[in-house]
Amino acid sequence: MTMRYGFWAPVFGGWLRNVPDEGMAATWDYTRALCQRAEAIGYDLTLIAELNLNDVKGMDAPALDAWSTAAALAAVTKRLELMVAVRPNFHNPALFAKAAANIQQIAGGRLSLNVVSSWWAEEARQYGLQFDEHDDRYARTTEWLQVVEGLWSHDRLTFSGRYYATVGAICSPKPTAKPLRYAGGESEAAKAMIAAHCDAYVMHGDEPVIIAAKINDMRARRERLGLPPMVFGMAAYAIVRDSAREAEAELARITDMGDRLPPGFDNFDQWLKGTQLERELKVREYSVTNRGLRPGLIGTPEHVGARIAAFEAAGVDLLLLQMSPQAEEMERFSAQVIRPVSRVAA
Repeated sequence: MTMRYGFWAPVFGGWLRNVPDEGMAATWDYTRALCQRAEAIGYDLTLIAELNLNDVKGMDAPALDAWSTAAALAAVTKRLELMVAVRPNFHNPALFAKAAANIQQIAGGRLSLNVVSSWWAEEARQYGLQFDEHDDRYARTTEWLQVVEGLWSHDRLTFSGRYYATVGAICSPKPTAKPLRYAGGESEAAKAMIAAHCDAYVMHGDEPVIIAAKINDMRARRERLGLPPMVFGMAAYAIVRDSAREAEAELARITDMGDRLPPGFDNFDQWLKGTQLERELKVREYSVTNRGLRPGLIGTPEHVGARIAAFEAAGVDLLLLQMSPQAEEMERFSAQVIRPVSRVAA
């Protein structure tokens, strides 16, 4: 499979916790223009994150709503896959199934789900919502997916579970195609749920050898369950420059913390406590979200291309890219990495 290129929609106004203004405002106008341009220059997918508070720029900063943004993008794009994050404790599954089916109709089958088992206790508290302990989150997510899938598969659904119940519920019209279900997680509870109930596994960024081990583990889990192969995606932050020196200078700029941690770090300690990580995160890494610096997509076009080839060999099918400022850097990445590779493949 040829590598697919996705990008994170800038719903938080950027991806750098230590740079207050990245020139990519959290507005509908910027997001619409970016996504329309992206599908014209070779990008395949956009991931629309869902948080009601801004985890990047600080809780008081603007953040676009994921699902109203997705519905609007469905109407103004033509080719882009819309992978939209959804957190079960924020959405009644029956009502969600109805709304998502409608967006899938608008999008002509381009909607997919990024199922996220919530980790931010303060956000849930502010919005008056249930916040489950770690393994309970995945138990809730499993049941939530059963209700959504049931409504999309049956004329009427009666369901009685620990978290949710329906009585003869109807979802019509149904989605033109059932949205693919992407999910990520590193705990045993997360991986067991994802292997059994999702179509794709998405990972934080890391070195190819570590990513390959994670992919092999999930492939083995799927085989034991007798299920078809999964799609594998990975998050990464990209810096492409004409020279390694220029790329390193940009890396230094985006990871410079200064004398004090900026507002985007307010949630750092809580996030670490609420997440079962395989390795300790460093403050420098947290300056960019989703461990995006670890894949090393930083350097000349040739270096970045070679790194991407290594991840493709490890089994990665999809890159979920962050860049800043996004419009300008996505143009550069397309011209120097995506389109040269496309021409060679053709």
